[in-house]
Amino acid sequence: MNTIGKAVSGSGKAAIGTSIAGSALTAVSTAPEKLSTLLHRRYPTVAVTGMTGVGKTRLVDRLARRTTPEAVTENGSATMERRTSKSARLKGFRFRVVPGDNAATRLTALDEVFYEAPVDGVIHVVAYGHATPRRSGGVSGAAPERTVEEQLAAELEDWTITAHRIAAMAVRRERPVWVVVAVTKADLYPERLDEAVRYYSPGSGSPFAAKLDELRALAGGAKISIDVLPVSAENSKELDSLLATLEARMAQLSGHV
Repeated sequence: MNTIGKAVSGSGKAAIGTSIAGSALTAVSTAPEKLSTLLHRRYPTVAVTGMTGVGKTRLVDRLARRTTPEAVTENGSATMERRTSKSARLKGFRFRVVPGDNAATRLTALDEVFYEAPVDGVIHVVAYGHATPRRSGGVSGAAPERTVEEQLAAELEDWTITAHRIAAMAVRRERPVWVVVAVTKADLYPERLDEAVRYYSPGSGSPFAAKLDELRALAGGAKISIDVLPVSAENSKELDSLLATLEARMAQLSGHV
């Protein structure tokens, strides 16, 4: 090989080496992003919302197969809980439970899960007027009793605040946001369960249904997926089947199946 040939050969090898090195650097630099995307798909984040006393923490305990003392609390976050539940296929969910009692903390948490670090889906927990009475922070004595009508009115007010934030998040995203309205404490009113599910279902004509229709109008119908499912955090064969239905639907909505 003449001198010119050697020079060309040398420059070609150098170019190949530079290309390989560049590809390696690109792979290294994009690896964290790809890993983050993979983990995000396997562990989508779910906001768990609803007014105080409806059973958000108990429901998440069951979904995450954990109990409250074992939960990982996110320090410095207004979100009360963050849990991970995984299956044998290494897929699961990260649950972020928004507090329902303290107004200031709750609003901060809602902004956190819908604006600062938007979630993939929402489980909004309702109890058809059967929320457990709770005292306000710093208030002594027994919690005030509420009628079913008062409970439903409080749920509606709570949902209105949450729904506006869901709509604002949905319009900023390309992919749809899924919402599951979890009608919990189903064991307390089994004979009225169908009636309760209908009350929370879009198009039923109830005050809650009207707010769901309003959410779809604000966000655009294609931007929001809404399911209404009865559920209970109590243990029994029949109630466990309700929980399994919720888990299966969440898996479908998140692309796990």
